[in-house]
Amino acid sequence: MISAGIIGGAGYTAGELLRILLRHPDVNLDFVFSTSQAGSKISAIHQDLLGETALRFSGKINPEVDVVFLCLGHGNSIEFLNKHTFSKHTKVIDLSTDYRMHSNDHSFVYGLPEFKNEEIKKAQFIANPGCFATAISLAILPLAAEKLLKDDLHINAVTGATGAGISLSATSHFTWRDNNFSAYKEFEHQHLNEIGQSIQLLQPNYNSEINFIPNRGNFSRGIFATTYTNFAGSLEDAKAIYDKFYKEAAFTFVIEEEVHLKQVVNTNKCLIKLQKFNGKLLITSVIDNLLKGASGQAVQNMNLMFGFPEDQGLRLKASYF
Repeated sequence: MISAGIIGGAGYTAGELLRILLRHPDVNLDFVFSTSQAGSKISAIHQDLLGETALRFSGKINPEVDVVFLCLGHGNSIEFLNKHTFSKHTKVIDLSTDYRMHSNDHSFVYGLPEFKNEEIKKAQFIANPGCFATAISLAILPLAAEKLLKDDLHINAVTGATGAGISLSATSHFTWRDNNFSAYKEFEHQHLNEIGQSIQLLQPNYNSEINFIPNRGNFSRGIFATTYTNFAGSLEDAKAIYDKFYKEAAFTFVIEEEVHLKQVVNTNKCLIKLQKFNGKLLITSVIDNLLKGASGQAVQNMNLMFGFPEDQGLRLKASYF
């Protein structure tokens, strides 16, 4: 049994972590730190936990916990770790963008289990990938591993409203989001940097364009991404490449069926479908942005770091409907 703490406990990703860790057979949740909610019942904010926990948000941290999850706004994790010290044995999993780029801190391992599995097992510090970056990287890294990215990548992806976080903005209000659809940060989304970084590690000579159009959908959670690029091989060749790359993956599956979001929402899965149209390979990938794109993947990383089964505590799904 290990002890865990959460820093920044009031947001969506922290709520998902709470739901997972409170049911995880190998974890004792020691504290949930929140400056804005200190002293309040956790169930007052995450109301689906009424009757399941008596824990309250804390204004103090326990520096001796075995693992701490940072669920802070982007840019705040570096500041928090500069001000607070944990024990030498404490493992840190950061869910923000702060440590995802290698130039920021080389001690942090990029926590995409399908890509960095063995490194994650030995790591003390993990930079959890972004949600778009997870869905898109899982779609294209098998090709990069075989040095088969030969041309521009064209990516269109839609995310649910929870991708914007719990703080309200003009485009996250229900009255704006409902019955609406829009693109944003076209060709310059921040997750492009980590996608490109991962490609370069597998295929250093890739220098074509990654054309990414992110979209806001009028649903709560999930990412539906389509990626296409020129591919000289057959569909059977592509399937063999992807099956090989994900042979040992605990949660990523290459499927023949049509893909839709209800297959993955409330799960830690990524589903991938391959199609060939003339000389182009179309790769569709779907994830839950709050689970495989954030908190579920963070717990998957924790399981690897502590030697637990990779899927421990992550096989539950609330409902198909």
